Amino acid sequence: MAVEESRLLQETPTWITAGVSFVIILISLCAERALHRLGKLLKRKGQDALFAALEKLKEELMLLGFISLMLTVFQGVISRICIPTDLISHMLPCKFHHGSEASNPEHQQLLRENTIRRHLLSSDLTKDHCAPKGKVPLLTIEALHQLHIFIFVLAVVHVIFCASTMVLGGLRIRQWKSWEESIQRGKREKKPSLLKEEAKHREIFKQRASGYWRRSAIVSWVISFCTQFYNSVSKSDYIALRQGFIKAHCPSHPDFNFHKYMMRTLQADFKKVVGISMFLWMFVIVFLLLDVEGWHTYFWLSFLPLGLLLLVGAKLEHIITRLAQDALADQVNHEMAAVKPSDEYFWFHRPGIVLHLIHFILFQNSFEIAFFFWILCTYGFHSCMMEKYGYIIPRLIMG
Repeated sequence: MAVEESRLLQETPTWITAGVSFVIILISLCAERALHRLGKLLKRKGQDALFAALEKLKEELMLLGFISLMLTVFQGVISRICIPTDLISHMLPCKFHHGSEASNPEHQQLLRENTIRRHLLSSDLTKDHCAPKGKVPLLTIEALHQLHIFIFVLAVVHVIFCASTMVLGGLRIRQWKSWEESIQRGKREKKPSLLKEEAKHREIFKQRASGYWRRSAIVSWVISFCTQFYNSVSKSDYIALRQGFIKAHCPSHPDFNFHKYMMRTLQADFKKVVGISMFLWMFVIVFLLLDVEGWHTYFWLSFLPLGLLLLVGAKLEHIITRLAQDALADQVNHEMAAVKPSDEYFWFHRPGIVLHLIHFILFQNSFEIAFFFWILCTYGFHSCMMEKYGYIIPRLIMG
């Protein structure tokens, strides 16, 4: 049976080789044509930012393919690198010979299956290369294969997360479309009721800065932290920010469609978060290094994206509050001045830092979910890498 499962290509019927190759090539061509047609559709509709994001996605897929090629080409070389046996007993993600795990029938069955797979995937030359020296391979072909699958799953999950964020962000901004239409209609018709409504919204926005305690940095941050959970951007905020943007950047076009500008900005930002930068790949390497049994790295890491997300949300709310305070300070004859857009209240006066944090949150969450499903499909739910239920459930809830 082992001989049959390890049959070489020269011992395989040509119809099987040709049939499998045809299916793989057909799926690859369909995916490539689908991306090509999607690019043409975006260009035809003038969605330049989304087209650029699609090109970025193609670059990531090309990088993924190159990583896959490198792992495949050099797997023989890597598996022939021998190291002393005592080096593989340190910083293990699992310890297989302690306590109940060693006596667990399911665990022993998993070990037997892994041994069989390693025997089938490893050549006799590799096995005989290190064993006579009293050493072991640096990384077995089975381990390289599993690492190969994990990198692929990580890239796919990250793309899905980014696309989902783009769709949800678009839906959120589309909710503001009715506000923009009502403002545009009010300017065309010049109804007194609409002018009164606009004045009412100015007063509501003014309340963000009113009160003695709101001037305190601590109180202001606490209020901003709580506000992000409900009605984070109200119609009053939208109207005030819209007026401030138009006055600062296009005062000669009071009918400027601020909603369309927000949609274009969302698409441009999507291009920046869809990729996996060198910094994020280094994060993967550091995490794989620290995935040591007993450290519970997964558990502690799951709190990082949630903490950053709450911090970014509170910061953006606090920026709106500070803009309202500035506008209230510049009021003339009890009339609140227009909001003045500024980078001053962002961290280090750089709004891009917020986008980088959002990018990191997306990737880290993708990494957490991808790693979970990869372990589930590769080793099973009862694997030691899954850790205890008390650690798994909070991780999934955080994700």
